[in-house]
Amino acid sequence: MTTGENTAAEPELSYEEAREELAAVVRRLESGGLTLKESLALWERGEELAKTCEAWLEGARAKLAAALAEDSPAEDDGTPF
Repeated sequence: MTTGENTAAEPELSYEEAREELAAVVRRLESGGLTLKESLALWERGEELAKTCEAWLEGARAKLAAALAEDSPAEDDGTPF
């Protein structure tokens, strides 16, 4: 059973894989010569890939924020230790 999302049926792409595929989609769309149906399918795939990239970046931002918060709790309460 799937939740209706295509990503549930396919393995999760790494950030780099998603970014590279997204760049390829953009190049193909920019080159032209596609039917409307092909263009729409590529656009939709590009949207999915962009969401994957954004999810990876948001996860990295959250991890960085958590790491910074762990490293500097003394700064929050004004005590040096």
